[in-house]
Amino acid sequence: MTIGYRFSHRLKVRYSEIDGQKIVFNAHYLTYIDVAVTEYFQEGLKLELGQSDFDFVLAKSTLEYKKSAQLNDWLTIWCKMSKVGKTSMTMNCMITREGEEDPILLAEIIYVSYNEETKSSQPVPDFVRTRIEAFENGS
Repeated sequence: MTIGYRFSHRLKVRYSEIDGQKIVFNAHYLTYIDVAVTEYFQEGLKLELGQSDFDFVLAKSTLEYKKSAQLNDWLTIWCKMSKVGKTSMTMNCMITREGEEDPILLAEIIYVSYNEETKSSQPVPDFVRTRIEAFENGS
């Protein structure tokens, strides 16, 4: 199931992230994805977020819950950029429990390249597009 994913980030479920049913509260999965996506851009693409002519904001998130994570589970958040448009980027994510291949969660996240000065979208810079293509193609 992890075929096609070149990037992943691990984290451990903390006590503060579980709810009364002793499973991860649903909103925390977006936080897990946010952490992994930041690492995708910084570690995978070698971009210094906040230090270049590139920033991005969340435009849309679609989450499909398959199973529940629990306290002390080690999770792997898999990320791959499936599409880069003129101003938007579509990221697919999958969360698995360590040692398992079946997903706990599947997500499609759409980000928009953002200009902080104008507070509006802008084209995805060529240097970002090039790094994404090279990384996702294994170059």
